[in-house]
Amino acid sequence: MSEAETQRQVELYVDEIVPFFDVLSYYKLGYNIARLLSVLLYRVTSEYQDRGSLNAIPRGDVVLYLMNHRSNADYVIVAYVLAHGVSTSYAVGEWARVWPLEFVFKSFGAYFVRRGFREQLYHTVLERYVQLITSNGVTQGIFLEGGLTKNGVFRSPKVGLLDYIARTILDPAFDRDIWLVPVAINYDRVLEDRTLIRELIDEDDRPGRLRQMLSVSHYLLSNILRLLTGRLKRYGRVAVNFGSPVSLRQWSADNPQALSLPKQERLNQLHGLADEIMNRIAAIMPVTPVPLVSAALLSFGETMVRRSDLLDRIDEYRDHLIATGAKLVREERGADAILERAWRMLRMRRLVVKEVDSFVVLPKQRPLLEYYANSIVHLLPEQPMRRQMHPAHEDDRDLPGLRERKRQEGQGKPGNLP
Repeated sequence: MSEAETQRQVELYVDEIVPFFDVLSYYKLGYNIARLLSVLLYRVTSEYQDRGSLNAIPRGDVVLYLMNHRSNADYVIVAYVLAHGVSTSYAVGEWARVWPLEFVFKSFGAYFVRRGFREQLYHTVLERYVQLITSNGVTQGIFLEGGLTKNGVFRSPKVGLLDYIARTILDPAFDRDIWLVPVAINYDRVLEDRTLIRELIDEDDRPGRLRQMLSVSHYLLSNILRLLTGRLKRYGRVAVNFGSPVSLRQWSADNPQALSLPKQERLNQLHGLADEIMNRIAAIMPVTPVPLVSAALLSFGETMVRRSDLLDRIDEYRDHLIATGAKLVREERGADAILERAWRMLRMRRLVVKEVDSFVVLPKQRPLLEYYANSIVHLLPEQPMRRQMHPAHEDDRDLPGLRERKRQEGQGKPGNLP
């Protein structure tokens, strides 16, 4: 390429990537929208595993929030939770590069990243931009998995952006530290859950763009109508947990020359760091009622479960979670209260029905229960299958599920999650 042609291409990439952060947009428009949507749709909970360590981060250092990715609502929820303390610049995928989302995200300080695009000049521009904002102390939020989980299991971490940011400390003029803060997000209801798992059940059932737009439009209009008529119900709880920060300079000191290695060797080293962060995220994953009750229901391996047996299993899981220090939301609540809150959502979604003193898992809805259970299954004890628990015993091993994709996507990541 000629120098002039290269310059033109660089300018196109810069225009695509670089935002135009506007304080009024972020704190007046963005925060109020985030607050309205968050409070309207969910009960929002945020906790800090080690608030003292977060408060001890020197004011001049750089903070990087590394998060799991369950929903596109993650951007809104985390921005709302953090808004009183800091503005956060997100790395946003190409899905938002449509009007008016592109204008909105750019005004909020988000920068756009092409996933899977291998053109070297593009990555050079992206790398320099990311290092520029890092060296200037911009707080960033990155979804370490690189995309939404489709089956509830953690995806393998992507380290491209982490590599760009980490190598900022090689600049002699940059004398601060970069702190990596693990952030775990979990929901009682993910807005896109059915869309995410549809192709895992039937690979040929992938909706086209028009079908997606019609589906989103129908969803928005129906919920606006419910809001106007006072029939809009919350989607349960969304919980955000912040873990203990990791010093990048300390990691670099423990792994000397790691950031100066050739690219592939360097990325291998950074994968070890990313796996550690993902394990920390997994350890503080919030346990909300729907995932917990979904896991309890599925643990019997049957389509019909007595209420008394289900309460015993929930109580058993609750005791285990408390004993192991897991982040059970409102842990003071007993099994009855947990089941009652989860049942509201399961009934509204038509995933489970009541039959006298038992709960029946509807066969076509089982994959959705598995999707939610997968988010916390690594925190629960393994349960031996006790057969013939219910007089109307029906084995569910041949019912629709996500097991095949689970083996492919979640194998060995992180902490060897099932």
